[in-house]
Amino acid sequence: MAEMEQVRIDKWLWAARFFKTRSLAAKEVGAGHVAVNGAKVKPARMVRAGDLLTIRQGFVETSVRIQLLSEQRGPAVVARTLYEETEESLARREHLLAERKAMRPPSGQPERRPDKHERRKIRQFLKKE
Repeated sequence: MAEMEQVRIDKWLWAARFFKTRSLAAKEVGAGHVAVNGAKVKPARMVRAGDLLTIRQGFVETSVRIQLLSEQRGPAVVARTLYEETEESLARREHLLAERKAMRPPSGQPERRPDKHERRKIRQFLKKE
């Protein structure tokens, strides 16, 4: 990672592994799913170390503070050093995931596989519909 003062937000989001491709990062920034210091921005916006990003991906909203800048995508371990998630964001995300997990119905896994006789009955039942 070369020392730099600022980098495009779409490049940084891609390098920090928030999005799989740079074009997807640019698309999400353009759609307004990313805010820098509380303001919606365009993909060409330059960010600096210390900026606060709010990233909405699906139902999860993450707030991170930029620690280091990079234009190159590297291993996940290195990408994790580029930012630090805020305490409020971490708590909110864990609470939301716990809520979603509690709302999910328990999976009714059968105790065993159906035997030959039961499989035939299942096939007959499905043919009727």
